[in-house]
Amino acid sequence: MNQRIGIIGGSGLYDIEGMHILDELKLETPWGKPSDALILARIGNHEVVFLPRHGRGHGIPPHQINYRANIYAMKLAGVNQIISISAVGSLREAIAPGHFVVVDQFVDRTHGRHSTFFEGPLVAHVSMADPVCATLRERLLAACRTADITTHDGGSYLCMQGPQFSTRAESNLYRSWGMDVIGMTNFPEGKLAREAEICYATVAMSTDYDCWHEEEADVSVEGLLEIMHGNGLKAKAMLKALFAVSDTQLHACHAGCRHALDTAVVGDLSIYDDAEIRPVQAVVERLLSCSRA
Repeated sequence: MNQRIGIIGGSGLYDIEGMHILDELKLETPWGKPSDALILARIGNHEVVFLPRHGRGHGIPPHQINYRANIYAMKLAGVNQIISISAVGSLREAIAPGHFVVVDQFVDRTHGRHSTFFEGPLVAHVSMADPVCATLRERLLAACRTADITTHDGGSYLCMQGPQFSTRAESNLYRSWGMDVIGMTNFPEGKLAREAEICYATVAMSTDYDCWHEEEADVSVEGLLEIMHGNGLKAKAMLKALFAVSDTQLHACHAGCRHALDTAVVGDLSIYDDAEIRPVQAVVERLLSCSRA
């Protein structure tokens, strides 16, 4: 199977210039159905898999997204890198609406979301010290700059539960913690990608100043939609720049993401029976292949 790049974001990203849709993949996973069918497409010499995080029509709120099914489906589709394109609120004056942030850290403030494939008896503890693939992050940063988008190099993304926006006290608290942007979707998505040994990086698109800014209007859906249209056009320009590079350049990883389970799994996989392995089959297939060799 060819190496494929996954893109998780809005359905409006499907019409990138030069993109040819090849297939629609309706996949079942041990964790249920993903948010929607996966769209397999070709851009230049790259095979790309698109998944609308909230489903087509934006009918799934952030706290009800089946993140495990989404990431597992990406793994089944042969994806080895995931680009998360996400709308966020800005917690910094310098990150104005319309700016992009290629984040390098996350703080998870969600609750009640399923955040691991390893529910037992097979157990694994992957490192999340550096939650973003450094190699993929640098490529995205370069693509943003090529597309002439005002982009911030690094930043901390606070993932809140949603679907409500922050209180003013919460917004100011997160600022005092040193957070840079706030969103509702990237965790546990990023944690699950790491468990699946898939490179993961986020382009956070600022739409508003949340509700901390005394001179700006508080965040609202109406205001978001206006900014999001412009951000969507910029995201397409960024992806066009990204996929202009060669296939070999785009697929290498020097950050160790694709071997994340090497030191994470507790015990020997050989002690587990087929029924115990089945829910994580695609996730641990590389390790199983190594143990059989």
